[in-house]
Amino acid sequence: MALKKTLTIAGSDTSGGAGLQADLKTFQEHGTYGMTAVTVIATMDPDNGWSHGVYTLPIDVLKEQLKTALSVGIDALKTGMLSTEEVIETAGEGIRRAGTPHVVIDPVMVCKGESEVLNPGVVDAMIEHLLPVAEVITPNLLEAGFLSGLAPLRTIDDMKAAAAKIHELGAKHVVVKGGKHLRHDKAADLYFDGEKYLLLETEKVDTTYNHGAGCTFAAAITANLANGLDVHDAVLGAKKFVAAAIRHGWQLNQYVGPVLHGAYNKFGAPEVTVTEI
Repeated sequence: MALKKTLTIAGSDTSGGAGLQADLKTFQEHGTYGMTAVTVIATMDPDNGWSHGVYTLPIDVLKEQLKTALSVGIDALKTGMLSTEEVIETAGEGIRRAGTPHVVIDPVMVCKGESEVLNPGVVDAMIEHLLPVAEVITPNLLEAGFLSGLAPLRTIDDMKAAAAKIHELGAKHVVVKGGKHLRHDKAADLYFDGEKYLLLETEKVDTTYNHGAGCTFAAAITANLANGLDVHDAVLGAKKFVAAAIRHGWQLNQYVGPVLHGAYNKFGAPEVTVTEI
């Protein structure tokens, strides 16, 4: 039995809830064969309020990982935490050379619980090297605001304006994730394909156990594309998958609670409403 091959070019989350660990769990739940190219190692300090340390691997190590993984013929890949301009450029070059049919860009700019962009230069580097190769890009409100230059984003109309700008910059399909700062009564994400805007909504879940939700969402899109779904259905399926994962999130320690990656297959999915706006 040949499995579809999925790759994540991302950071390692030592706590296991996000980053490539979340991606591999999500790939597994979707029945694909997950591979990794590690960009950074993220640690958390329990003696200092779970503050994050981000350690970028040498660029030559990333290049050798990409050479290994991309040589097997990847069906779909995603990016996650790319901490420097050089890492972003290297990833973008590798993706272009490989000609992977499906590319999902999760433009990670901060660690969960942090507010500062990892490196101010990463925004311009993403626009130059990643947006042109993105079949799908999945920024949250903060990331969409930086990429579009329209920050801060707080409303559905703000999300529409940002999605249109990001599409103009090269991404073929844009999904702006709403999150807690969106002024809206539902858990809402906005999908834009260059022609129509679709609002994807579920009921909000009152929880802080959502570590890894963004990574999981992008990884689910990646796996769905590898498995043959079109972009619209891949995004809708990922919304259901991550909504279930958030609904069944759990407490790891006093600082963090990850989503439950197996929730969709174990418990089913909450209802997702799709509205063209």
